[in-house]
Amino acid sequence: MPRSRVIILNGVGSVGKSSTANAVQAIAHEPLMNVAMDTFLSMLPGKLFGTPDGLVFEKVQDDSGPCIAIRTGPVIERTLRGMRHAIAALADQGNDLIVDEVMLGSGEAAEYRRLLSDHDLKFVGLFAPLEVIEARERARGDRAIGLARGLYGRVHIGVTYDLEIETSATTPEENARRICEAFGL
Repeated sequence: MPRSRVIILNGVGSVGKSSTANAVQAIAHEPLMNVAMDTFLSMLPGKLFGTPDGLVFEKVQDDSGPCIAIRTGPVIERTLRGMRHAIAALADQGNDLIVDEVMLGSGEAAEYRRLLSDHDLKFVGLFAPLEVIEARERARGDRAIGLARGLYGRVHIGVTYDLEIETSATTPEENARRICEAFGL
């Protein structure tokens, strides 16, 4: 079976991962499955959010404004590990994938590299200044204010990227074109 292509988009919420993934899917010559971390989290019962076993969003105030610290418990960690294995299983069956991910620790990239070593794996880091991401977070209306600030210094730790895109002045379609051109999609 030919090597599958797996493109992992990593970045803070509201940086443009989902819209960029959708745009890549729309213009790529070959079909790519769009796999989103949020889809896996939505499979869990709501009662796990806000508990130590699941996902805890802790509101804190730092010197520059409201911040939400995220702590993951064993159920969430197991779910996200399962997501990475599911992504590998999809790739093993010959599916090309674009993955919308928020890496919460430094071990995720290494696990992806191990699980997808037989495939053409690319990491794309999406970046924007914090003030831009926070403005998007407020405009969305579906995110807790401070979530981006809480993730901002965390999601790119330990990840080496094949491509980095600054999204503050580009459209998802422009980002998608860069990705498709860079990786021959």
